[in-house]
Amino acid sequence: MQKVIHISTTAREGLYDITRDVEQIVGESGIVSGTANVYVRGATAALMIQENWDESVQSDVIELLRKLIPRGVWQHDAQDGNGDSHLKAGIIGPQETIPITGGNLALSTWQNIFVCEFDGPREKREVLVTLSVSAGKG
Repeated sequence: MQKVIHISTTAREGLYDITRDVEQIVGESGIVSGTANVYVRGATAALMIQENWDESVQSDVIELLRKLIPRGVWQHDAQDGNGDSHLKAGIIGPQETIPITGGNLALSTWQNIFVCEFDGPREKREVLVTLSVSAGKG
């Protein structure tokens, strides 16, 4: 089963929580045991599982990446000024796979799924959610 989540982003860089959207897709699927693969389309966005309680963690992620991969110093900047965005997205990666147990995402209390925007704002980012059922009993 596959569904697409559409989100818009409001800043050049930021983390956007899509956990509730993915949970809704899992709930509607009726899958009790399996996996949810969450994949963001685009070469300047990524996906990350991160703490959901304290927004400073999300801000710290962005700040760390800004320090490690500064803006405006990369060869690709000559084309469209977003060389850092491509590098950040490549390091974090475009997907996460989360187990489904008992019909729910097996995230811990403090984990949520975030789209990492590195080249926004964007009117539409697409996130593809693919659900798979575990083989065998249970």
